[in-house]
Amino acid sequence: MNEPAAAAGETERVAFVTGGSRGIGRATVLALAAAGHPVAFCYHADRDGAAETLRAAQAAGTKVVAVRADVSDAEAVDEAFSETEAALGRVTVLVNNAGTTHDGLLMRMSDEQWHNVLDTNLTGAFHTIRRAAAGMLKARYGRIVNVSSASGLMGQAGQANYAATKAGLVGLTRSVARELGSRGITCNAVAPGPIVTAMTDDMPGEWRDQIEQVVPLGRFGTAEECASVIAFLCSRTAAYVTGAVVPVDGGLAMGH
Repeated sequence: MNEPAAAAGETERVAFVTGGSRGIGRATVLALAAAGHPVAFCYHADRDGAAETLRAAQAAGTKVVAVRADVSDAEAVDEAFSETEAALGRVTVLVNNAGTTHDGLLMRMSDEQWHNVLDTNLTGAFHTIRRAAAGMLKARYGRIVNVSSASGLMGQAGQANYAATKAGLVGLTRSVARELGSRGITCNAVAPGPIVTAMTDDMPGEWRDQIEQVVPLGRFGTAEECASVIAFLCSRTAAYVTGAVVPVDGGLAMGH
């Protein structure tokens, strides 16, 4: 058994969430805080959003820390973890949610568009997992969740860079699951479909209607619905789940 029967409760499991200033990231910070985890989250540029996440998470009564970091920069990731460790202790729960898009048709996509998305969405996850792994190995306990996408399973025209990163996260997830599983560390992915965000709220109603028509449940999902699945995968009760890709997409990508 890799997980001791008398393992510590969630209140002693420090969590680190990337991209926590809004959307799925914010909802995940709040879900983990509500579960009793001390939580640190990083953000890149959205200071106001980060401040709002911090206020909301502190209301749960647990310790919360916000740090600014560009996950594509390994040194910045190291500094963010060092700051978290000084404030909260060793990180044993990691959620890689930070992501960006720079859409364009393949024939017109620039090298910059390609590399910027890969550096944040995929290389950023590599940076944080590598930084967190040593502490998890010492603790013989860890929960890693990577936020992929239905686009990474199905592909999406105009998003070759984004879909490639989200598919890459699946391969990274399963490789880490195999590599670290013997030490009580799980690594899973969630694959959200269309989710209500500030961006989708600004889209024309016709566009939303078209998306809803291809989703079997007939609606967009919410950030909170994604966060509840992530929080489960971060919990002690998910100890025998690893290498999984869990869709949170209303049935959009079933069969992929």
